[in-house]
Amino acid sequence: MKNQRITKSWLKSVQSDATAQFVSNPLPKRGETVTFSIRMMKNRDIRHVFLRSKEFGVEALHEMRETVREGPLVYYSAEIPVRDAKFRYQFYLQAESGIYYYTQFRITDYIPDDSADFALLSDYDSPEWVRDTVFYQIFPDRFRNGNDKIGVREGEYSYQGFEARPAAKWDEDAKKYEEGRNLDFHNGDLYGIIEKLDYLEELGINGIYLNPIFVSPSTHKYDALDYFHIDPHLGGDEALAELTAEMHRRGMRLLLDISINHTSSSARWFNKGAEFFPESEGAFNNPASPERKFYFFGEENSYSAWFGVETMPQLNYTSAELRNIIYRDGNSALKKWLKSPYRIDGWRFDVADCLARNDKADVHEEVIREIRKELKGESRETYLVAEEWGDCTADLQGDAWDATMNYAACARVVRNFCGAGDLLHERNEILRAAGKKMTALQLKERICQFYARIPGALQQVQFNMIDSHDVIRLHNIPSVGTESVMSAAVLQFTLPGSPSIYYGDEILLSGSDESVEECRYPFDWNWEKKEKSVKFREFYKKLVALRRTEEPLRSGSFAFVSADDYVIALARFTRKEVVFTVVSSDTEKRTIKIPLAHFNALPRPVKEDLLGNEVRSILHGKTLALQVPPHASYMIKLPCAT
Repeated sequence: MKNQRITKSWLKSVQSDATAQFVSNPLPKRGETVTFSIRMMKNRDIRHVFLRSKEFGVEALHEMRETVREGPLVYYSAEIPVRDAKFRYQFYLQAESGIYYYTQFRITDYIPDDSADFALLSDYDSPEWVRDTVFYQIFPDRFRNGNDKIGVREGEYSYQGFEARPAAKWDEDAKKYEEGRNLDFHNGDLYGIIEKLDYLEELGINGIYLNPIFVSPSTHKYDALDYFHIDPHLGGDEALAELTAEMHRRGMRLLLDISINHTSSSARWFNKGAEFFPESEGAFNNPASPERKFYFFGEENSYSAWFGVETMPQLNYTSAELRNIIYRDGNSALKKWLKSPYRIDGWRFDVADCLARNDKADVHEEVIREIRKELKGESRETYLVAEEWGDCTADLQGDAWDATMNYAACARVVRNFCGAGDLLHERNEILRAAGKKMTALQLKERICQFYARIPGALQQVQFNMIDSHDVIRLHNIPSVGTESVMSAAVLQFTLPGSPSIYYGDEILLSGSDESVEECRYPFDWNWEKKEKSVKFREFYKKLVALRRTEEPLRSGSFAFVSADDYVIALARFTRKEVVFTVVSSDTEKRTIKIPLAHFNALPRPVKEDLLGNEVRSILHGKTLALQVPPHASYMIKLPCAT
């Protein structure tokens, strides 16, 4: 039987988080006294409000006092010194009808565990610039050729038995792995990116995420030969210095990708086949070499490889020398590129969930925390992003990564809600066949369970994307219509964190749903001749502008408004204004009701949203009834009453 007490209407209005709307300083120093607040609709049921903290393992109750009234909302506050590195708390709402418990996940009428506590971090080195950044991910070989003299030439080299081959022309389709072996070069380079910074700036982009650019024989370059130099086919070290200088002059930031979990088996350190270095170098052919301890070798020269892929031997972080050369030394692989003349702004770590652990040794937790300490020592604002596809919240607690490539609470769930299969389930024939359409409630629960387990400061800097170099582009899936692709982008740009656009998504770049390699088509620089591309780019341009200028979307609080059938409604809000995002994946027209009073939003009918879409709404007192056509999406802005 449904618990009637949880249905009390005022409970749906309860709101708090660790943003500036509810804490006096979201990034306090240890020992600083912080004012914590919670708000709800005025009601006759509430009697007392407590903040239950947990510091150094000890629970404490702090009674909160009514401090402010804003329209129908009442705020309760308490001043509390923050002495722990992670100040954990939840709220106890003592009412005439019972005691209710409020965590980041939900409200219950029983005492919850601590897994979804609110958490305020003290002395946290936050990359604050990320909050104001919209990223653009570039796969360098496929974006733009800026110097036709430095590209890979026909027959220039062979790699693992296959010849590197440049495309006959720029707009040649990307090849499947079986045909191209990731050696089918289009010869995009860093100079091409410099050449097209005007294009990105006009789109509104102020951050670039580059797939690996270090010396490597492949197009994707996740199989590095050398971490200490930029591939000469991309322009070399000089081109990176020129790129970062020009980006920083424009106020743009750069995030580089690196795989320090494994190298190529042809890397200088390993050098299995002596394809690029003399046989006298490297660990494979020289058991006495200093690099031997960088890898896991067994009997008869066997070795451990990432996921059993023999061409990617895994690095052994039980070696102090390896740690020194990768991240400890002043000119280590990770620190070198943070320094002048390059001064990159952050790192994205490939297969971060696998880093420094396998069946031979597991020093993962130790290594990722050492990496944070070393790199934040270079610059407190260095952005550390991990590639993880599932629940990685244990490593998002303020002492390791700043963010994840948000597959868990953005890409996987948003794509699924908008008509695609789950990215991991699609790899299994049985699960793929059994997949069902995701409901709005399921979407809400999936997103909530992720954000509820990480501190507020990290929620605001998650790396949110829909597509990437590792997944089929959503718009290239035949069953997903253009309206649904737009809906996915609207959700992406609403979620807390920084959105990232995969190159070409803004022009509906061609591709196929048959293989991952076919999500890496060369950019179409004739996009202006295609009406659909022009219109879709304008849509993205509006989204980017909204994300960068609207305060609720930049740093506002976040709440779900409703989740019925296949229509989801969310809110990003400050005490001055609120943006309601409504997205439908339904095949039928629906009507949803938005309780404006819960956000102190001025009651008024809405005829047009922020994206220029016509809106059909009816105002019933302080409730906005919104008619939502199939597959529609809206971003509606309303001021709050003063």
